[in-house]
Amino acid sequence: MKGPKFRLMIGALLAAVITATILVAGAVAQVRGTDQGATSPQQRQCMDRGWRSSVVELSGDPREVLWKGPTRSWSKGAIVVMHGGGGEHVQWCVSNLGLTAAQVRFSELAVEEGFAVFLLNSSSEVRDNQGRICGKIWDDEVRDRPNLDLPFIEHVIRQVMPPLRPTGSEDAVFLTGLSSGGYMTVRAATHFNALVTAFAPVSSGDPYGWHRRCEAGLTPRLRVEGAGYDNETGQQITERDSCVSPSYPNEAPWDDGKALAKPSFRLFHHEMDGINDLSCAVKVARQLNAHGYPSEPDFLLRGGRRSLANHLWQDEYNRPVLDFFASRLHR
Repeated sequence: MKGPKFRLMIGALLAAVITATILVAGAVAQVRGTDQGATSPQQRQCMDRGWRSSVVELSGDPREVLWKGPTRSWSKGAIVVMHGGGGEHVQWCVSNLGLTAAQVRFSELAVEEGFAVFLLNSSSEVRDNQGRICGKIWDDEVRDRPNLDLPFIEHVIRQVMPPLRPTGSEDAVFLTGLSSGGYMTVRAATHFNALVTAFAPVSSGDPYGWHRRCEAGLTPRLRVEGAGYDNETGQQITERDSCVSPSYPNEAPWDDGKALAKPSFRLFHHEMDGINDLSCAVKVARQLNAHGYPSEPDFLLRGGRRSLANHLWQDEYNRPVLDFFASRLHR
């Protein structure tokens, strides 16, 4: 067991841990000052590049939004973007880390193509079913309490966007998000299916069919506690085939915004994602289809070894995500 294969496995594991630590350490550096009520250096950099800041007050909890649109009308509508667990909205408008550069390129390309882009920032107040704090993630899981993020997303769509939308703009609203933001994309798009034109979850799975255990020490990430588990298999979603099940009796009831025609979706992921197993993407696609959501074929990257790097937003997603959204206009 201590031959070349073992050394390669250990090396890959250490590389993933180091990468995760670098990524999260960067995220921590980026928001230093934000938690204290001040504008972070990265927020100022974004604003210097034409991004505008809004603060949404909900039940006394201020939530941050950065947005940018074309100089004239939003000819292709607006995209709501939700970052991954441990991340920040500023990582989509300025990159001080190579690992987030593809995200910034996505936002810049979207605005060039005629979309307005709204970058939402999660809170750090989400708790698991045992009341343990989970850290900097979206409230994507179904729990026996009011959801912390659905009112925020609804407020952005219904209250923040309309007065900012120039005359002659498309009123289409698209959702996308990475990892925890991808799970939240599915949750929000199904909950508000009458408000959403189409959605594109990235590196994510089924928010109605999993749960978190937010125990300290289960992850190397500095800003996120615990791990996610599939409701049917009980396996951690990092494990191979962790979401494979012949049926889903432990699925939570799905939200339904009562849309006359449900929005379509396209999944974006990597077959060698080492954080959210491919089987979890297969599961959410099946469940979305079963609940009446039309789909386009998955955009699936292939090759390499299972790793954290394959979980991150890739440059290869940028053009296909925008093309998919544009194809949903006037349907």
